Amino acid sequence: MNLAGVFAPIPTPFDDQDGVDTNRLRVALAKWVARPLTGFVILGSNGEAVLLDDFEADRVIVAARDAIPRDRPLIVGTGRESTQATVRACKRAGEHGADFVLVRTPGFFKSQMTSDAFVRHYTTVADASPAPVLLYNFTALTGVNLLPAAVARLATHPNIVGMKESGGDIAQIAEVIATTPADFQMLAGTLPTFHAALTVGCVGGILAPACVVTEGCARLFELARAGRHDEARRLQQQLLPIARLLGGGGYGIPGLKAALAVIGYDMGVPRPPLAPPPEAAFAALREAIASFEDTFHEPAAR
Repeated sequence: MNLAGVFAPIPTPFDDQDGVDTNRLRVALAKWVARPLTGFVILGSNGEAVLLDDFEADRVIVAARDAIPRDRPLIVGTGRESTQATVRACKRAGEHGADFVLVRTPGFFKSQMTSDAFVRHYTTVADASPAPVLLYNFTALTGVNLLPAAVARLATHPNIVGMKESGGDIAQIAEVIATTPADFQMLAGTLPTFHAALTVGCVGGILAPACVVTEGCARLFELARAGRHDEARRLQQQLLPIARLLGGGGYGIPGLKAALAVIGYDMGVPRPPLAPPPEAAFAALREAIASFEDTFHEPAAR
């Protein structure tokens, strides 16, 4: 399955009793599937996956699979700290209809997470997973780095088909692409370097702002693919304010849920210990989103 394009990493909605709210999820997905997205990621970093237990995670997968057409790829985050827990999560995700599993690097025992450890971990996972595996490197969160040499070794596995790189190191992304097979699909995970990542060979991106300013992110991808790089760079500059507000240096996941509320998507509040953003965040998010209303027809809720 071709992963070229823009994917939205969907947040997990919670109700007033802090339970997973699959009704909210289905309603939101019904809106998202009408927008120009290649596919969807659930239970990733923006899905607050580390704050869910396995039973809750399975409910999210089932609800999402029911709402997402079969011709739109569903990527499910299944990373766990232990290899066997990751294997079990991948098997459950496959049983519930995941097209791909997105497996973050374990990072609790940081000093022991060598390239050899990662190769052993991912090889065991890929051997057992019923769904194709995407590697997931997010050094800012995990504190470890899946280096290009390890990726090159893993990319020879027939069930490891690609990778999401959420760092902004374009040189590292380019090295991974240069040292892996042509059919190994590399996805960027950050909007500020999305255009640059596409120019060095990424096939697409998993971008938090794509949940909010979908048309803008999709347009950036299309411009880059068409070789209209000056226009793509200008559009990326226009997207930077919303990207910064939703990034790790901004309001993060609470900001993403707030931004979605601004455009009329009810995804509830973050799960504790995460807290809702301050009221000032809503004004900043409305201002950042407003610049796209006329161009991409994404009117903010009033």
